[in-house]
Order: sequence, then structure tokens, then C-alpha cells
Amino acid sequence: MNLKPITREGIPAALEKAERYRLLNDSAAAESICMDVLEVDPVNQEAVVSLLLSITDQFVEELSDGVRRARELLPRITDDYERAYYAGIICERRARAQLHRGTLGSAEVAVEWFREALTWYEKAEEMRPPGNDESILRWNMCVRLLGRHERLHVPGEYEPVLGE
Repeated sequence: MNLKPITREGIPAALEKAERYRLLNDSAAAESICMDVLEVDPVNQEAVVSLLLSITDQFVEELSDGVRRARELLPRITDDYERAYYAGIICERRARAQLHRGTLGSAEVAVEWFREALTWYEKAEEMRPPGNDESILRWNMCVRLLGRHERLHVPGEYEPVLGE
């Protein structure tokens, strides 16, 4: 059977539906919709980002192939800030999925992914638009997660400053 193309006019409604499916924890459906949109409009930035997020939503079930597929989308993001920010999101979500697995050695692997996420968030922070603190908010969350999970904490690295 062949896939059926959607219409260009149907793209806005399709992207809304993809977001709704993500909110309903049906990321596979959202992923499919984004792929349909990109067949019609290959440079649609909203669809590229939504596809990337839909793939990362599935990291708990699928780690390695999902990371590869999400990273393959990064060059399609045209804005340098967004590309760095979403590279951080991929790493952060990979780290969180690793923690969720709870297998032997998963904490150590998660630390490496969190470190890479922090590197990307720093790069994004350097080029963020005025008033956009998303990368700082994500940085802070990663630092707090590292601090909350003592088994992940590496002394001297990414320690949150608690009061002065």
C-alpha cells in the first residue's frame, strides 16, 4: 500500500493535531503526522521541531535508534540557536530515559548525556534572542536533576549554588 499525501492547505490543522497527539502521549501518531507534513513542505520548521520532539518523547521505549533519528533532524533546523537548543533537548531526554531504565550503569550513562545537554544549552545561551531564557531554564533543570540524584552527582562539576 502507498501513503497518501496531505494537502498544503491541511498543514496547519495537521500540526495542531500532532501537538494534540503529543499531549495525549501518542507520540507515534504525532511523528507520523509530522512526516506527512514534511512530505508536502520539507522545510516546515514547526513540523521538523515537532517531529524531533515526538521522537524524543519515545526515548523510554527506544533509545539508540531514536537518538539517531532525532539527531538526523538537527541540520534541518535553520536557526542556529534552535539547533543548539534542540540538540540539548535530545541529550537531556536521552539522559532522563536512561534514568528511567534504572539498569546497572544507567546512572553513569545518564551523567554523560546530561553533561552533553549542558554543553548544548551553554552554546544556545550564548546566541539566544533577547528575553529568551529557555536554554537557562533547561540548564537549571539538568543541574537540579544531577543534584537530586546523588548517585549521579560528580563533585565539582555542575554544582548548583545554593545561597551565598
